[in-house]
Amino acid sequence: MKIGVVTFPGTLDDVDASRAVTIGGNEAVALWHGDHDLKGVDAVVLPGGFSFGDYLRCGAISRFSPVMTEVIEAAHKGMPVLGICNGFQILTEAHLLPGALIRNDHRKFVCRDQKLRIENNATAWTSAYAKDQEITVVLKNGEGSYVADVETLDMLEGEGRVVARYLDVNPNGSLRDIAGITNERGNVVGLMPHPEHAVEELCGPGTEGLGFFTSLAASVFA
Repeated sequence: MKIGVVTFPGTLDDVDASRAVTIGGNEAVALWHGDHDLKGVDAVVLPGGFSFGDYLRCGAISRFSPVMTEVIEAAHKGMPVLGICNGFQILTEAHLLPGALIRNDHRKFVCRDQKLRIENNATAWTSAYAKDQEITVVLKNGEGSYVADVETLDMLEGEGRVVARYLDVNPNGSLRDIAGITNERGNVVGLMPHPEHAVEELCGPGTEGLGFFTSLAASVFA
């Protein structure tokens, strides 16, 4: 499958995400934030980094990049979209996912190997995992605390839309230990930790993040 990886000014994990796409057996297609063209891709990854320097709110400027007009329209039509870290922030700013990401509760940037539980394996990006499978991937953020009002949190819980939850330690103060969520349809997923940094034995904590990049093909050809 052709998976587009968007580069915004300040993005720093686009190359890592593209490599993860390739290792996962798909074709990575570079997309530029200023273009109105998704180049015929089957899915899109919004990678991590500091788009536009996070000078306003994380993801708030990127949300208005020309390519996001196409991403939002495609997502509403069912195209799979994965937002990682800053990409998750962009998805909330674009209202493709509810809630917001704010400053870590301890006010410090955190970088660590993070244990997660995959609670929803019915999305386009998590079908390669078993339900409640525990994995370890890299986490690195300064504004990674997921927040929403109680009604929204209860809705996400009740509809099974919490994709991943932090285990052992909550690294940033995210409400209810939420590490990732999905939209109602299951094609749009936001994840604060970085699975693209856990796809090779040589680097990172192992290969347990690879499932996010093999799930698309697995769900299509299942």
